[in-house]
Amino acid sequence: MNTETRNRTGLLIDVGNTHTHIGWFAGEQWLGFADVHTKTIQQGELTELQEHCNSYPKPEWAALCSVVPEASKVMETWLSRCKMPQGYRILNSRNVVGIGIDYPAPETIGADRIANSMAAAHLHEAPVVVVDFGTAVTFDVVDQKRNYVGGIITPGLSVMTEYLHEKTALLPRIELRDPGKIIGKSTTEAIQVGAVHGYRGMIDALIVHLKTALDVQTLPVVATGGYARLIAGDLDSINDIRPNLTLEGLLLLTPGDA
Repeated sequence: MNTETRNRTGLLIDVGNTHTHIGWFAGEQWLGFADVHTKTIQQGELTELQEHCNSYPKPEWAALCSVVPEASKVMETWLSRCKMPQGYRILNSRNVVGIGIDYPAPETIGADRIANSMAAAHLHEAPVVVVDFGTAVTFDVVDQKRNYVGGIITPGLSVMTEYLHEKTALLPRIELRDPGKIIGKSTTEAIQVGAVHGYRGMIDALIVHLKTALDVQTLPVVATGGYARLIAGDLDSINDIRPNLTLEGLLLLTPGDA
C-alpha cells in the first residue's frame, strides 16, 4: 500500500453469512471495528451501518468482499452513493494482490477466503495456511510459489451444536466455551467438550496432513474468525491469531492496484 493511500481513511467491509464485519483504517492504524447482521443488509436496512459510519471520518476509499450475493448488490449500491474520492474495490479472483491462484475454477473461491490468503501471505512466509472459524471452518492454503491452491471446508462449531439441539429431543442449545475438562459432568459440558476439544483435534490432524501434502516440516498457520481464540488459543499448531484477518486482506486492495 502506498503512503498516500494509507493516510486516507479506508472503509473495509467483509460480508459474511451471519455477520458483516466492518473496519476503518487511516495512517498506520485501525480506527475501529463494528459488526452488523448480514440479514438486515440483505433486507436493505442500512441504518445501523450508517450509524457506525457516522462515528468515524468519512472514508475516501473502500474495499468489499462478500459471500452473500443479495447483500453484495445492496452494498454496491450503497458504496456508489457514498461517492468516495478514491472509489471502491470489490475483491474477486481476478484482482488478487500478492498471491497467484492455481485452482481449477477461481471464480468459485469465496472472496473472504481470497482476502484471508492475501493477508496471511503478506504477514508470513509461504507456504502458509489460514483457518477461519466462521459459519464454516475453512482451511485455505498458499503454497511455496505463493499461489492459492485450495483448501478444506468443515461445518462450523455453531452449526454443529445447533444441529444437535434441533435434531434431538433432549440435547440443549449451549454456550460455546471451554469446559476446562475432558469428561463432561453434564449434557452441556459433554457437548462443549465435543465441540472444543473435538475441533482442536481435527485442526491438529488436518494440519499434519497439510504439512505432508506441502512437503514441509514447519508451516505457519493463521487463525481468524469468531471462535479463533476459543479453539486455537491452546493449539501449538497455530502460530498467529488475527480476528480481523479478512479486513487486513482487504486493506491490501487499495485504489490504483491492478
